[in-house]
Amino acid sequence: MVEMVEKFRTAIADELPAATTLRHRLHADPRVSGDESDTADDVVRALDAGPAAHVAGTGRVLRIGGDGPAVVLRAELDALPIVERTGAPYASRTSAMHACGHDVHLAALVAVCRAASRIGVETPITALLQPREETAPSGAADVVREGALDGAVAVIGAHVQPRLPECVVSAAPGPVNAAADEFEITIEGRGGHAGYPHTARDPVLALCQSVVSLQQIVSRRFDPVHGAVCSVGQVKAGSAPNVIPRTASARGTVRVMGNADRPVMARLLQEIVEHTASAHGCIGRVKVEEVEPPLVNDPPLAAQAARRLGGMGIPVDTVFRSFGADDFSYYGGVTRSLMLFVGTASTTAPDAPGLHDSRFLPGDFLIGRVAEAYLAGYLAACDTHV
Repeated sequence: MVEMVEKFRTAIADELPAATTLRHRLHADPRVSGDESDTADDVVRALDAGPAAHVAGTGRVLRIGGDGPAVVLRAELDALPIVERTGAPYASRTSAMHACGHDVHLAALVAVCRAASRIGVETPITALLQPREETAPSGAADVVREGALDGAVAVIGAHVQPRLPECVVSAAPGPVNAAADEFEITIEGRGGHAGYPHTARDPVLALCQSVVSLQQIVSRRFDPVHGAVCSVGQVKAGSAPNVIPRTASARGTVRVMGNADRPVMARLLQEIVEHTASAHGCIGRVKVEEVEPPLVNDPPLAAQAARRLGGMGIPVDTVFRSFGADDFSYYGGVTRSLMLFVGTASTTAPDAPGLHDSRFLPGDFLIGRVAEAYLAGYLAACDTHV
């Protein structure tokens, strides 16, 4: 078995120069969610394993190996609508950017699958090129709905993570990413002249107080053992500096690690906004949309992947968790699933670029480490399959 693993790793290493060229090509010409067909076609050509089936619209699935249940390796196709500021020679030529490392994941997946084709594998691999990870409606939810994971041994994901030290791979059991829900607040008051505020009912003031009060949900209204996040990212009101508007609105996200806590957060949001608005003579409304469930790693799969990584001499973390979110979480509802995180942090500087930052650019050498993470997940799935 050790000999087979080293043979696989050597084959992956042989594929890395071509995978790096692919990464640069994808990075320079990214596609946003829902427009990934060109990216998918490019990756399928690089896999060179025959035609691929369409899934979830612009996604693709392609099998490597013989018959029988397969281990699914998933990588994301989409980029973000961000103007790149890395200065890399292969920087994006468009107004989109692979600012979440999806280009690295795709290149690593190609290296693993091509290596598997060369050496031959007893348990087949299904390459899943998933669209729309960054936006709703979720590409992963559509993959599940269309039955692309039916009968799978397990599904493995890998994601670069700047909150982990460079080249460390995390294989933690249980919840590792939060459920992510979005909310919209609308405050309705009575507009008027800014010079006569007593004749109006100011929705801006009520909204601002609501936003401040929402920060107390986590610190004073929610069980601290469970953990939660409530963040407001958008605030809108008014059209002139000397006019009190009739309405004001805000949008944000709430995140928890367990499904049972999602209605608790929704109830607290509603309660705080309605009562705060009422105290200012306004009416407050909250609409909460459930977006993604928590991402929960299969414990036996995570434990075996950690052992496999350690056996390959790769530094392993087994405790990392974050309140980030990923629609990979949908896959755990239909088969065993494991998300591995690969560290990119080479500095502890507070202003170091993170995910979704226009300066975020993992080094090409991380393609190999992500590929090894996929390999460890694949081997763990084979080891624990009954």
